Amino acid sequence: MKLKNLLDGLKYELLNGSLDTEITSLVYDSRKASEGSAFVCISGTQTDAHKYIPDVIEKGAAAVIVTKEVEAPENVCVVKVDDDREALALMSAAWFGHPAEKLTTIGITGTKGKTTTSYMIRNVLEKVGIKCGLIGTIETIIGEEHIPSSHSTPESYTIQEYFAKMAEKGLTHVVMEVSSQGLKMKRVGGIVFDYGIFTNLEPDHIGGNEHPDFADYLYCKSLLFSQCKTGLGNIDDKHFDEIMKNRTCSLYSFGTSEGADYMASDIELTKAGIKYKATTKENKKLEVIVDIPGRFTVYNSLTALALCDLLGVDHDATLKGLADVKVRGRVETVPVSEDFTIMVDYAHNEMSLRSVLTTLREYKPGRLVCVFGCGGNRSKDRRYSMGRVSGELADLTVITSDNPRFEKPEDIIADIVSSIEKVPGANYVVVQDRFEAIKYCIDNAKAGDLILVAGKGHEDYQEIEGVKYHMDDVELILKADAMKKARENK
Repeated sequence: MKLKNLLDGLKYELLNGSLDTEITSLVYDSRKASEGSAFVCISGTQTDAHKYIPDVIEKGAAAVIVTKEVEAPENVCVVKVDDDREALALMSAAWFGHPAEKLTTIGITGTKGKTTTSYMIRNVLEKVGIKCGLIGTIETIIGEEHIPSSHSTPESYTIQEYFAKMAEKGLTHVVMEVSSQGLKMKRVGGIVFDYGIFTNLEPDHIGGNEHPDFADYLYCKSLLFSQCKTGLGNIDDKHFDEIMKNRTCSLYSFGTSEGADYMASDIELTKAGIKYKATTKENKKLEVIVDIPGRFTVYNSLTALALCDLLGVDHDATLKGLADVKVRGRVETVPVSEDFTIMVDYAHNEMSLRSVLTTLREYKPGRLVCVFGCGGNRSKDRRYSMGRVSGELADLTVITSDNPRFEKPEDIIADIVSSIEKVPGANYVVVQDRFEAIKYCIDNAKAGDLILVAGKGHEDYQEIEGVKYHMDDVELILKADAMKKARENK
């Protein structure tokens, strides 16, 4: 591809070389540069890629895309842009032939519910024969291929690469999680989504290298609705109007409030999940049954129902697709005993933990037991708030380790303890090793207990001092249960 075609639609200044230069690859990682590459210099939070320009030139790079003055040989093109991440996004789209235009694109943003909702939508679409890809926190799905994820929203180059693979394999739709960081860092730059979805909003990802304050977090979430054609939002959320204030899309709403285009009512908790009545924008009444517990399941499934209705999917097919959807690590029941229930969930902040504990409390368990820890090198406020929430809502809290990263697990636990101790009547124990904490709960389970193992969900690792060690909560539960049964059978 010629450099000028790669830069199509981008504002730039050619400082050196010719726009007719042939480009053999587009890279933003200097280690991947080769003869004929165009290297986009990203000024990140950890490093500035401009310092690697001599390295990529030595490897034969034909062009460098920069945001500052640099020195380069006469035979290397130098293109100056205002925004490096926007440049990478638009150049990536051009490099892969603008694959988003070949797909019906569905983007979901919000603090929680993105993952479950995306799986619900994909499950329904696949059931009716619509080939749908998925990009999200757990994995990327392209046909039969499942690629584990490291970010909810990958880098723009990767997104365009995935879109291209989907289109090549005959997929027609894609549903993806669009994180606030993904919007802020222009990872979805240049994509005009066919549908944008807003689930809910509470403070999260604030501090450090993420968002300086809640206002920035909200603003970044709202950006999706100025780059989509049709919006769909949770009218019950108190931030709904702010999120949609600057929208450029048409808009539909969902929720339990009168006036919602898609409204849920007559909500019932069933043994396995939830049941409710849904009224569509055409005033059709539907009975929805989903085998995932929790009132938040109402919102997630109502979102999926609304989106599928906007896509023209038959209502009966939508209801069948919702009835059997399962999502790894999202209030996932691990069947080990008839006497008690144990679940795994990704709840890793105050909002999500409060939501899942509140909804599980509605099922009237004998005891509600919560096992959780907090990640290291993150805002300490999360530890204090999660400790407080578990102390208030759980009958027993088992405080353990999560991803300590570069902190000492005992220091993180001490912070959680300092918070839970302030909750009158809070009952807790500390078991630092996560397997031992889960084993403690199973060994001491009483009939009617509902045990929630929170924080990691689908994650299958524990990060300690920069190294990720394999650890899966479901595997730990099964191992602890097998050990207990082996002792009982002796």
